[in-house]
Amino acid sequence: MTPPPARRRRTGAKGSTPAHNFPRRGAVRRAQAITTYGIGSLIAVDAESFVVSGLDEADQSWSVDESPRIHERRLARLLEVDYFRLPPASDDTSKDGLRVRRFPLMYSCPECTDLQRHRDFNPPAGRSVCGTCEVDLVPSRFVVACEAGHLGEFPYWQWVHRSTDRGAATAGQCGGRLKLRTSGRTSSLRSILVSCTCGRAPEVSMEGSFRRNALKDLGLKCRGPRPWLGTSAPAQECGLSLRTLQRGSSAVWQPVLKSALSIPPWSDGRADPLAEHWERLRKYDDRVAVAAHLDAVFEEGCPVSLDEVMALLDAEREEDSDGAAGPTFDHRYRALRNKEYERLRSGNDESEHSYKEQFVCETPLGDENVLGPLGVTGPMLVKKLREVRALKAFTRLADPDSTTESKEMPLWDSNSPLRWLPAMEVRGEGVFLRLDEDRLGTWEKAATVAARVERMRTAHQRVLEQRAGDPSRVVPSPATPRMVLLHTLAHVLINEWSLDAGYPAASLRERLYAADDMAGVLVYTATSDSAGSLGGLVAQGEPERLDHAIRSAVHRAEWCSSDPLCVESEASGTGGTNLAACHACVMLPETSCEQNNILLDRALLVGTPDDPGLGFFAHLLNQ
Repeated sequence: MTPPPARRRRTGAKGSTPAHNFPRRGAVRRAQAITTYGIGSLIAVDAESFVVSGLDEADQSWSVDESPRIHERRLARLLEVDYFRLPPASDDTSKDGLRVRRFPLMYSCPECTDLQRHRDFNPPAGRSVCGTCEVDLVPSRFVVACEAGHLGEFPYWQWVHRSTDRGAATAGQCGGRLKLRTSGRTSSLRSILVSCTCGRAPEVSMEGSFRRNALKDLGLKCRGPRPWLGTSAPAQECGLSLRTLQRGSSAVWQPVLKSALSIPPWSDGRADPLAEHWERLRKYDDRVAVAAHLDAVFEEGCPVSLDEVMALLDAEREEDSDGAAGPTFDHRYRALRNKEYERLRSGNDESEHSYKEQFVCETPLGDENVLGPLGVTGPMLVKKLREVRALKAFTRLADPDSTTESKEMPLWDSNSPLRWLPAMEVRGEGVFLRLDEDRLGTWEKAATVAARVERMRTAHQRVLEQRAGDPSRVVPSPATPRMVLLHTLAHVLINEWSLDAGYPAASLRERLYAADDMAGVLVYTATSDSAGSLGGLVAQGEPERLDHAIRSAVHRAEWCSSDPLCVESEASGTGGTNLAACHACVMLPETSCEQNNILLDRALLVGTPDDPGLGFFAHLLNQ
C-alpha cells in the first residue's frame, strides 16, 4: 500500500497560525456573566460541566464590538482600574462569547461504571460520550475548595484507598481503575459507591466526605489549583484545609460585586474620554501642568474644556476619605456612598441639564408635611438613574460580604494585571426617602431597641469570626438600630410596591444609607431586563401615595402567616442574624437585597405583643 502523504500544518493568512475555532457550548445572558456565571464559576451545559476562564486572554478574545467599554470614574477609582467592559454576548450571532474550560475533568459512565478523566474515555470529537458504551458521560458531582478560593478535583483515589495498609500516600499507584455506581436504595451519599479494580481496598460510599475534617484526616491540603486560568498558570502554595462541595452548590462560587450610582459631575458622560488619564492628572496641582498634559495626550485637542477638567479633579479630591493616610477599601467605599447620599438629598433638576444627563432627582410636587406623622422626611423622585455593577473578585465557601480582602480571589493571574474589570450598567428610576433624625435618635436610644439589635450584632459578629481565617482582620458587623430599621423598611416597601404597583419583587432593589450622619433608603428599578422598565415607580414617591404605601406596608408587616413563631423567635436566619423575619413576611429575592437577607427584624417596625412600643412605626397601628 502506498503510504499516505505527510500531513501539512494549516496556516492562516501569510503563513500565520490560524485562529482557534472553539466549539460553542450553551449561552448565558450578559447579566449572568457578572452575577451567576462569572469568572471562576462552574456552569453546566447539557451533560457537561465547565469553569469560566479568567481574564488573562480577554483583551484578545473579547472583541471591542461585542464587549464595549463602560465608564464610571468613581467606581473605577475605588477598584483601581481605568474602565470597565461589558461581557461579550453569547447569542447565535455573536462571534465569540465567554471562554470556558472543562472542569471537573473526572467523569463517570453510567453503563460501564468507569470513573476516570474525560479524555480517557476516548469520546468522539465534539461529543461527551463513552467511547465504548456510547452513552452520555456524567461529570463528577463532587469538587473540593478552600477558603482562599482555590478549586480542585475530588480525591477519589485517596478516598477509596484510605483504609489500605500503605494509606493514601501511594494511592493511584495500585494499577487499578476506579468504578462509581449507585445502589439506588436511597438518595443519600450512602448510595454512591466508589471502588477500585485493584482489589486492595473495599468498596466505599461517599458518606462522610462532606465532614469539615474529612479530607484533613486523609492528610490532604490544598495545593492551590486554579483551573479557570488553565494549565499555564502555576499552582499557588496554599496549605489550607479542603472542603468537599457539590458541584452545583452556591458555596462553590460567590461574586464580590461593587456598584456605584452615576452622579454629577460624572453623570453626563463628558469625562469618559479621559478615563485612562485621571491617575496622571491627579498628580498635577496647577492648571498649566494639566493643560500641558492634555495637549500632549490629545493631538486634535481635548474634548473636555480645561475648566471642566479642573472642576472634575476638585470633585474627585473632595471624595477622598478625610485625607487619611492609606484609607482602607471599606473607608473609600463608605466615602463613595456618602457622596451619593448628599446628591440624593440635594437633587439634580432635569431642566438644568442636557438630555445626556444620567441622574435626575427632583423634589415631589405634593405636600411633604403629610409624611411628618410617620417620621419620614425628604422624599425625592429619582426619575433617571444609572448604576454600574462590577465584578471585583469572587470567594468560595464564605459570604463575600463577611470576608476580608485577602480571601478574595482575583479574576486573572496576579503576574499580569489588567486595567479593567467586567461590569454591567443598568438604568431605571426610584424613590429616595429619609427618616426624621430627631425621632430616630430618640427611638434608637431606647434600652429595649438597643438590646434587641445587640443580639443580632453579636450573632453576626460571631459568624464573621467563624468565617474569617485571620481573626485580626475581621470586619465589624454593620448592625445598628437605624441600619436594621432602614433595611427592614426597604423590604416591606418593596413587598408593598410589588403588590400595589405591579412590579415583581425581583425587579426592585434597595440601596441603604445607614451611618451616624445618614438615615436614608433608595428603592429603585435598575435591572437589565424589561421588568425594571415598566414605569411608574417614581409616581409612588409623591407624598400622598408614599404615605399610603408606608401605612399599608406597616399594617401588612404586623402579621405574618408564621406567627406567633416568627415574631417570638429568639433567632432566625444564618447563624441567628435575623429575629422576626422569614420568607412569609419580609425576606426578598437575593438579587433585591444588599445584605443577603440578614439583619432583618420587623419587630423594630411594629413592635411585639409583649412590647408594642418597640416599633418605630408602632403608633400607626392604632390609626
